[in-house]
Amino acid sequence: MSKPTFIISSAFNTYSGYGARARGIINAIINTGKYNVKLLPQRWGNTPEGFCEDHSEWNFLLKYQITQPEIKEKPEIWLQHTIPNEFQPMGRYNIGVTAGIESTLCKPEWIEGLNKMDLNIVSSEFAKKVFLNSKFQKQDKTTNKVIGKVELNKPIKVLFEGINKDLFYSKPSKNIDLEQIKESFNFLFVGHWLSGNLGHDRKNVKLLIKSFLETFKNQSKKPGLILKTSLGNSSYISRNKILKQIEHIRDTVNSKNLPNIYLFNGDLSDEEVNQLYNHPKVKSMISLTKGEGFGRPLLEFSFVSKPIITTNFSGHTDFLNKEHTTLLPGELENVHPSASNDWLMQEAQWFKVNTGGVGKSLKDVFKNYKKYILKAKKQGFENRNKFNWLKMSEKLDDILEDNLPDFPDKVEINLPDLTNLK
Repeated sequence: MSKPTFIISSAFNTYSGYGARARGIINAIINTGKYNVKLLPQRWGNTPEGFCEDHSEWNFLLKYQITQPEIKEKPEIWLQHTIPNEFQPMGRYNIGVTAGIESTLCKPEWIEGLNKMDLNIVSSEFAKKVFLNSKFQKQDKTTNKVIGKVELNKPIKVLFEGINKDLFYSKPSKNIDLEQIKESFNFLFVGHWLSGNLGHDRKNVKLLIKSFLETFKNQSKKPGLILKTSLGNSSYISRNKILKQIEHIRDTVNSKNLPNIYLFNGDLSDEEVNQLYNHPKVKSMISLTKGEGFGRPLLEFSFVSKPIITTNFSGHTDFLNKEHTTLLPGELENVHPSASNDWLMQEAQWFKVNTGGVGKSLKDVFKNYKKYILKAKKQGFENRNKFNWLKMSEKLDDILEDNLPDFPDKVEINLPDLTNLK
């Protein structure tokens, strides 16, 4: 019995969250042994390419790589991993995979993209809910009369972004060099520095910096804040722009006795990221994110059993238990014009954290750390068992088995030689 051809179009060879997600899904599909897998590489914004070449454990994916001209016929299964407005059905059965959305509403083009596919897979219950609730009236461009509705009418399933327990785990480590950081207690933020005014960039890095400085200014004993961030690439230009913005925020705080902030701007391997998470100077992760399709770094960090402070909204609430994690209160607000773009609508809403709660939580974790460590260990145990890569692989296999149709075997027809017939 021949295996159905399964072409996967994704950014698997990029240094990006979408790249990490793609590699996890691809590896799970290959490991089933049920499909003839071929990989069509795609770019992801301005993030660097060449991840698989640079990491020996992922070199094997390159042997599955093809180019667009090599696709001679329609594959049995086509999986496209990107944002939904880019979905195009290219196979006999078509699957769209996306992290989803970070706000409460998506553009109609995204719903239309989802409806092109036979099955859609998203990373969180939050994303699924937003897509199901996003409904629009369709108008005639000439008369402006309502001619129908735009709403999701194709199946949608949730598949969490499983983390490899062999890559992210609790292990005392000083292998990564943090010698220049003098504080023994540091909060860590991981994520891109995105567009938007203070309090309105999606990852909310600017407000995090401001809140941290205001909370610990003039204190005799202060923690540090480590920012593992970039503007999409780890260049000198990116680093210098970020340093200038940090300095600008420092200038807005009325004090000359401020805590230290450290910038980590280089690319790290998974092993090095795990070393950073486990370093004894890194005590807690904090993110004031306004919205996440999933929130992969938060799940990774939970595997090392250290306290997490983040917002009580969007994708990461699937795997962060309010009993074991500090989930900050707040309210919904419209996406600010400075942060809106082709994907984030100003009519949509996302999370505005209560800044008073931020300062209170930062101080309490710093002063009463042992209390939070016990909770973090419970969160780590729960997540390592429920949200690991093997569990994700099993769920993905079940989703495919339940939804893929039966494909007839390709049979080669051998016609008789008729040249000698008269």
